[in-house]
Amino acid sequence: MQVPFVDLRAQYTTIAPEVQGAIHAVLERSDFILGCEVDQFEEEFGQYIGTRHAIGVGSGLAALELALRAYGIGPGDEVITAANTFIATVLAIMAVGARPVLVDAEAATYNLDPAVLASAITSRTRAIIPVHLYGQPADMEPILVLAKRHHLVVIEDAAQAHGATYDGRRAGAWGDAAAFSFYPAKNLGACGDAGMVVTNDEALAAKLRMLRVHGVERRYFHDLHGYNSRLDELQAAILRVKLSRLKHWNARRAEIAARYSEGLKNSPLELPVAGPGNTHVYHVYAVLTSRRDELQEFLAQRGVPTIIYYPLPLHLQKVYSELGHRAGDFPAAEAVSKSILPLPIYPELTDDQVDYVVEMVRQFFYLAKSASLIPGAG
Repeated sequence: MQVPFVDLRAQYTTIAPEVQGAIHAVLERSDFILGCEVDQFEEEFGQYIGTRHAIGVGSGLAALELALRAYGIGPGDEVITAANTFIATVLAIMAVGARPVLVDAEAATYNLDPAVLASAITSRTRAIIPVHLYGQPADMEPILVLAKRHHLVVIEDAAQAHGATYDGRRAGAWGDAAAFSFYPAKNLGACGDAGMVVTNDEALAAKLRMLRVHGVERRYFHDLHGYNSRLDELQAAILRVKLSRLKHWNARRAEIAARYSEGLKNSPLELPVAGPGNTHVYHVYAVLTSRRDELQEFLAQRGVPTIIYYPLPLHLQKVYSELGHRAGDFPAAEAVSKSILPLPIYPELTDDQVDYVVEMVRQFFYLAKSASLIPGAG
């Protein structure tokens, strides 16, 4: 059996007529830049997350960068985030001229560990970017308490957590602002790059709307040093079609995750867990194993490709050697990077495909155990 790691075509076939109709309507109106589809999607997505404002931008990276710029964060400032996040989080911090300060992950959830935050705060700290990694929120309550005590901005990186909840509220509704990515493979994905900033701060929202379009409030009158980073009208039309299905798609992801967990519960794998009060939407179903590379090769040979999120924490990446970190600085993040193996998960994955993946994983460990019992065997 062949089990794609992600199958975007399978999703498209289920919604093709509506997507094509939405695209055709935009083409007929020809309101290609910040038209009615962007307006309506911003309103609908803000309502979905539970914030008063949603500002569509060009990508998830742009959402993070523009949120930082809107708060005036720049050279001389420090921003704390997770050492095991995707590089876009730190790219945004570097883009505004601030210094990223990395902290370790929780061993259980792989999210930023609130227990180590206090020791990372200095007189230059301006913001914290908690990352809701793999589909579940970071532990926001202690993060927000600490941020309030030190007068810090909290910008959630919710790029992998569309629809996830913490203590009954959706990811993105907790901080001063939050950034979302609609990269095609996300739980809510566009057909290209797209992003969103959500916030309850009216002044911040107004500034973001200016920053995304050359710093203007009125055409040709430039009050800010702005950028060209607008949510595309065609992408907004597609995302509106998909948003109506996100609840169902996330529920299917949860079903698949539960099927994996049941089938693999007696295996040597460490299975993903949801933190207290969290609703996990399983953008990634990531297991841990000390035999990761062997298992990955075994699965690939049997039609189950996998992608590692992420093989090297940011503090050990060559591009950030200037930060002065070395191996051992963030042991939990490093341990996860050496043993993590995400399995295929997307709403269109069939039960038969899930069961096949489970069977192949269990077969790997059965053969490995059998080989270890034979004298002289590997």
